Amino acid sequence: MKQIEAVVANINDLKDGEMRQVSVGETEILLSRIDGKYYAVGPHCTHYKASLAEGVLSGHYVICPWHNAYFDVTTGDQLEPPGLDSIACYQVRIEGEKVIVSVPEDTTGLRSPAMAQFDPNVDGRTFVILGAGAAGAHAAETLRVAGYQGRIVMITQDDKLPYDRTKLTKDYFIGQTSADEMPLRSSDFYKEHGIEVLLNKRVERVETTAKAIAFTDSASSSDTQAFSDSLTYDALLVATGGKPRQLDIPGADLENIVTLRSFKDTDWILTNIKEKAQAVVIGSSFIGMETAAGLCQHGLQVTVVSPDSVPFKKVLGEKIGKQFQQVHEENGVCFKFERKAVQFEGNGKVETVVLDNGDRLQADIVIVGIGVQPVTDFLEGVDLHPKDKSVVVDEYLRAADGIYAAGDIARYPDWRTSESIRVEHWRVAAQQGRIAAHNMAGKAVKFRGLPLFWTMQFKFPLRYIGHAESWDEIIVDGDLQKQEFIAFYVEKNKVLAVATSHKDTETAAISELMRLNQMLTVEELRSGIIDLIQKQPEANNQH
Repeated sequence: MKQIEAVVANINDLKDGEMRQVSVGETEILLSRIDGKYYAVGPHCTHYKASLAEGVLSGHYVICPWHNAYFDVTTGDQLEPPGLDSIACYQVRIEGEKVIVSVPEDTTGLRSPAMAQFDPNVDGRTFVILGAGAAGAHAAETLRVAGYQGRIVMITQDDKLPYDRTKLTKDYFIGQTSADEMPLRSSDFYKEHGIEVLLNKRVERVETTAKAIAFTDSASSSDTQAFSDSLTYDALLVATGGKPRQLDIPGADLENIVTLRSFKDTDWILTNIKEKAQAVVIGSSFIGMETAAGLCQHGLQVTVVSPDSVPFKKVLGEKIGKQFQQVHEENGVCFKFERKAVQFEGNGKVETVVLDNGDRLQADIVIVGIGVQPVTDFLEGVDLHPKDKSVVVDEYLRAADGIYAAGDIARYPDWRTSESIRVEHWRVAAQQGRIAAHNMAGKAVKFRGLPLFWTMQFKFPLRYIGHAESWDEIIVDGDLQKQEFIAFYVEKNKVLAVATSHKDTETAAISELMRLNQMLTVEELRSGIIDLIQKQPEANNQH
């Protein structure tokens, strides 16, 4: 393979712990210096192509400024999701005081991680993954990365290969991402790595004692007395996610009242809003608010009905919630707060939404976004939490002998607070899928992931790191009105979570400081000493 090389720096241009984006011909690379040695890797995150040079270098990790993927700059290996691929690693040599980098002529800047080959003669076991969302997709690949050579079967009731669900109410909804760009991997990729993906399969029962799964085709009859398929397993990962909650009110069975959870849901909405003028969104959840923004950008008149007084008040606090409300209202979205829908009316199709105060809203389409509930009713012999029927797991994400759970359904111990929590975030699901896979493959890896989620509503981006169900105060650095801020959620003098907007590099630094338990003290925050970029994490390089 033809190589292109160039002098990219003088040996003294970078100090230890510094990085810079440079070029070899027309190829951009990320150059870094660690312990006196230079390294060159692909410059963009393999998730959404963010510039890693705008992130943070900690030890020999670079943290992506957008969604906090971690890459080892000495090898290119990805250590934390949400992306699946690693970045390319290039040859570096020193001649005198010149730093010279060689890159292949056809490099893409990324590479798939090294994976073991499927060989049933070496390993006759069968590992089954229920669900093909973030947790399932990452688990399937990580099993091969961890060296497992047995059979892998991933089962989903969806009719599509694993795809990026986060885009359903964001880029895909507003036409910035095509359907062809949505799948995480191709069918050829799964075949090449010996990963069986069974589509359109609905799990009916998991018998943990017999280590057996019974399932039917999703399109088949609800009469499941005779199962169409069954499968035994040696290890099982349950990653079935959540299903949208429904409204149990008169008229809920009318046409054009829908939820948004799957690719099929989004496609139906996009197809059927073309002749619609009035949309009502029930619920001011993140799904509801992102959908409201998307519908508005498609030209519909949108009204959000919510029992809350301010969007996201319980998650982000009143002031930030009001900023989201203001941005939506500036773009034409109307709100009916502290109200509930009590009835839908229409002749076959929804025409009116009746609220609990008697108000009547015209509606050509209604989107119900009132949260999800864990899909776990098929499990037998597994402890389910009495509150929400989530699967209770230990720090290794183990629910029972040979059974693991990850993603929206998993209730796990938070390593920072020891509290039992459940987090419905795409990146957490990806993190847990990877850790569960390592443990299924025979390792003993504790889950010490840090929750992170992101949203984009109109031109208001927000990232949220950590987990805080309550707080004593919110310390804000920056300008909420301009949507340029960092908000620290403090309880008992400890920062439990941080929300940021238009502070990408700072967000990456926060992620690493929180991971290492080196977050700024409350005293520093109150005194205004907030310099997250200059406060270099004392990385221990244990990941």
